[in-house]
Amino acid sequence: MQVSKHGCAAVLGRPQNGPGAVLITRPGVAIGGEIAHLLDRGFQKFFKTSRVELPATADHLRALHRFSEELREAEGLDSLYNESLGTVSDEYMYDRVKGRDLPLAKRPLKAWELIQG
Repeated sequence: MQVSKHGCAAVLGRPQNGPGAVLITRPGVAIGGEIAHLLDRGFQKFFKTSRVELPATADHLRALHRFSEELREAEGLDSLYNESLGTVSDEYMYDRVKGRDLPLAKRPLKAWELIQG
């Protein structure tokens, strides 16, 4: 079941045992019928769907933070300190760490490694 408020949305499901609801997808801004996830590129945050990637505005981030807090409260979950400070990204894609998750042989060359000398 999808729930939405403040231009944001999340998908909730039924737990395997007992009453209540569990979060199926993290809350995100609703864009073009999809729930966009928050992507942090170091210099700016973006909302990304399967079709588009849009810069996140302060209004988007405030709405997402408010929606996330209200959703946690409705579910009876604890409010975590780092999440209470502001919006937490789903993914961090800083350009200086891009490719670090790959094996050494498959990592792209750094700029200073391209110069033969």
